[in-house]
Amino acid sequence: MQHVSLGGLDVSRIGLGAMTMAGTYTTGGGLDDAESIRTIHRALDLGVTHIDTAEIYGPFHSEEIVGKAIKGRRDDVVVATKFGLVSHAGDGPGVIDSSAHNVKAAVEGSLLRLGTDHIDLYYQHRVDPNIPIEETIGALAELVTEGKVRQIGLSEAGPDMIRRAHTVHPVSALQT
Repeated sequence: MQHVSLGGLDVSRIGLGAMTMAGTYTTGGGLDDAESIRTIHRALDLGVTHIDTAEIYGPFHSEEIVGKAIKGRRDDVVVATKFGLVSHAGDGPGVIDSSAHNVKAAVEGSLLRLGTDHIDLYYQHRVDPNIPIEETIGALAELVTEGKVRQIGLSEAGPDMIRRAHTVHPVSALQT
């Protein structure tokens, strides 16, 4: 398996996305958590080290599955997850909220569900039109300093937003 460096994280070039393990884009069938966990284990056995999830998937269910699957194997996995499509201020799933307060609430929930003390790659899931990117990245930079997050990523961000974010803290990965 070939690897690449994302901001110093050594990750397999092939990763496993866990979105459909929470029912996203699936039709006609129920969830099979045991099969999802077996799939993650098989990917790890084949050398995949990059597992990608998000709090909105399920919501929360995908992170819970990933957490169960990596228990006892945490050092073998680069965990990527995303925040910003769940408002923890009471508005719930599907509400964009990348305020500093929400970023900090989201990371605590993700850490708990994933069963870990740090997230390797933490993405803003969508750019929040109501919150300056500098505020969001500033909150993420604090999480890096605290050791809760290792690297920062952006999803669905344009070039100008990426440049503005990068002036506050290095952005290690982009996702489209």
